[in-house]
Amino acid sequence: MSDVLVMGIVNVTPDSFSDGGRWASTEAALDHAMRLVGEGAQVLDVGGESTRPGADPVGEAEEIERTAPVIAAIRARWDGRISVDTMKPAVARAAVAAGATMWNDVTALGHAPDSAAVAAKLGCDVVLMHMKGEPRTMQADPRYDDVVAEVRDHLAGRAEAAMAAGVAREKIWLDPGIGFGKTLDHNLTLTARLESLIDLGFPVLYAASRKRMIQAVDGTATDAGDRLGGSLALALEGARRGARMVRVHDVRETVQALKVQGALLGAASRE
Repeated sequence: MSDVLVMGIVNVTPDSFSDGGRWASTEAALDHAMRLVGEGAQVLDVGGESTRPGADPVGEAEEIERTAPVIAAIRARWDGRISVDTMKPAVARAAVAAGATMWNDVTALGHAPDSAAVAAKLGCDVVLMHMKGEPRTMQADPRYDDVVAEVRDHLAGRAEAAMAAGVAREKIWLDPGIGFGKTLDHNLTLTARLESLIDLGFPVLYAASRKRMIQAVDGTATDAGDRLGGSLALALEGARRGARMVRVHDVRETVQALKVQGALLGAASRE
């Protein structure tokens, strides 16, 4: 829908599952970021550590070296929202100093004891994402008694912890963590029941672009770049279910799809 924000992905990692290494230099990442803005991205998410299944961690200094110059270069060219995709407080500090206005944390501020306090001091928006386990092992055999209830309750608890540390409620976003310690059935169920998360009263970020669940449904699309159709279907469903932002690789196509969806829903409301 037209009022849903589109977050474009700017990976500056050599090993991300979809586009690892393509935008590893500051110049290449800046060019890619500006192209995404031209295609309609309202938010740019810069990440310097892959969180794909099986990924190895990256050192703090290296992650800062990858992300901070890119964020500074984007900020010099663009006054829109810039997010840093990191679990490390020191990386978030460096990113905000360079011009970022959002911290997108796959650990929901749980990686370090001072994560929530740092987020409060930075005063930036914070995305709290659910992940079962950690990237290297999260897809080994994820199990839940009730995936919707467990994800909802975990994120509600993390939001309360963030606010207790001083993060303003209006700064908090929630993300169900599609593909992060979930089977295909878990991912589909969370998407179909996204309202359960939205009912907590925080804006929701939905991120399923090019993920492996598309291959699992389709039976083909072993290459992440061949998952455009599935990515669009998931982004549209996330928006229809109430997500306020979708995180995507294919910005131009997603913006177009959301505009058409919005026009259709507008026409239906006039009948």
